[in-house]
Amino acid sequence: MSTPPEIFDRRLYRRRRARAAPRFAEHDFLHRRAFEDIVDRLETVNRTFPKSLFIGAGALVHDLTPGCGVGEIISMDLAARRLPAAGARIGGDDESLPVAPESLDLIVSLLTLHAANDIIGALSQARLALKPDGLFIAAIFGEATLSNLRNAMYKAEADITGGVAPRISPFASVQDCGQALSRAGFALPVIDTDKVSVRYDEPFKLLRDLRGMGETRALGSAAPGLRRDIVMRAMQHFAENGGSERFEILFLTGWAPHENQQKPLKPGSAVRSLVDAIKGQG
Repeated sequence: MSTPPEIFDRRLYRRRRARAAPRFAEHDFLHRRAFEDIVDRLETVNRTFPKSLFIGAGALVHDLTPGCGVGEIISMDLAARRLPAAGARIGGDDESLPVAPESLDLIVSLLTLHAANDIIGALSQARLALKPDGLFIAAIFGEATLSNLRNAMYKAEADITGGVAPRISPFASVQDCGQALSRAGFALPVIDTDKVSVRYDEPFKLLRDLRGMGETRALGSAAPGLRRDIVMRAMQHFAENGGSERFEILFLTGWAPHENQQKPLKPGSAVRSLVDAIKGQG
């Protein structure tokens, strides 16, 4: 079995997250938006979750409502400084979950899996950590994220040096995440998308937000130092092209398999044709 490529430097990513921890609340608007969506999802599930693991959520776990049905909460983060001040807490990595098999009813991952080198492996571990019919929900940055900044950086560096280097992390597509959920063994996988556009009247505020989230470059490959004149030109291009940035948040949902779950119909087992169904709606 081949080893996944080391795209991200996990130790560097941990340092980025830890450095951002003291002032994270000033830049957590995307995390809050994603967590509010997760709360809404949990409130609509007619289930209770006696024991749960929240990865990367930090103090946002205090925003859970009684309607979420969440009992005991364990908080986990790659950077210990991002953990909430109270409650059960563990430092741990998405790629190596420090929990026993079939010990959890719910796992929630908040905007961390985009920096996993082996997302299928990380999802597989989450599935194995869930009890049968346990629920997994993850928010992950999708491929449209930071596309305007990426284009501005490429154009600025090409203008000045005649070449480009990877400055922004790659993000997964909806199709990639759907395949990863299925390959990890989740039942009833679902993915949906929240596309967020943020206007920056002052372009450097975008860079400060990324630094404040702990989401600056954490690629494992080396790159030439980012020169000030390139950054200035990139911010000029960014402003000239509207000064707005796109963030795509993918929500991945899946269940640990259980014999009582609904099953898809076998091919050819339908008792009514699609043509007849469409005619009936006419």
